Amino acid sequence: MSKDTDTTETIYQFECDNIKGEKIQMSEYKDKVLLIVNTASKCGFTPQYEGLEKLQKDYAEKGFSVIGFPCNQFGKQEPGDSETIISFCDLTYQTSFPLFKKIEVNGDNSAPIYQFMKSQAPGILGSQGIKWNFTKFLINRNGEVVKRFEPKDKPENLISQIEELL
Repeated sequence: MSKDTDTTETIYQFECDNIKGEKIQMSEYKDKVLLIVNTASKCGFTPQYEGLEKLQKDYAEKGFSVIGFPCNQFGKQEPGDSETIISFCDLTYQTSFPLFKKIEVNGDNSAPIYQFMKSQAPGILGSQGIKWNFTKFLINRNGEVVKRFEPKDKPENLISQIEELL
């Protein structure tokens, strides 16, 4: 991941590899409301893929996108490679939202975009660590982190806050 000099303090300063290994400038998502989620295919929260896909379908035309970052740091619940993850998401949930390469969200190897989002929207009692899969970050059209949601926060319960930003 690299930084852009003219877009500091937003997610637009980052470059991330999509699930196919292509480098994507997050500035490609300028002017969109985003919900960035660390996902896993073998987690108790995995059924949230259905709600995430519904948000994608319902709001994509209004300038919204879910972005999934698979992560295997919690209970080894995302053990597969990129092809396995794509296949699971396509076959089980028919996902249409962008998926990125599997990353770490905590620790020394935490992806820079996650380091940034955690610093902008700390969790309970100011902690920056991600507690589990399906932690969600809501990003406004300017690339700023607006809010962090815990894994137990279901996608359908975020609709009013997404609509406010659209």
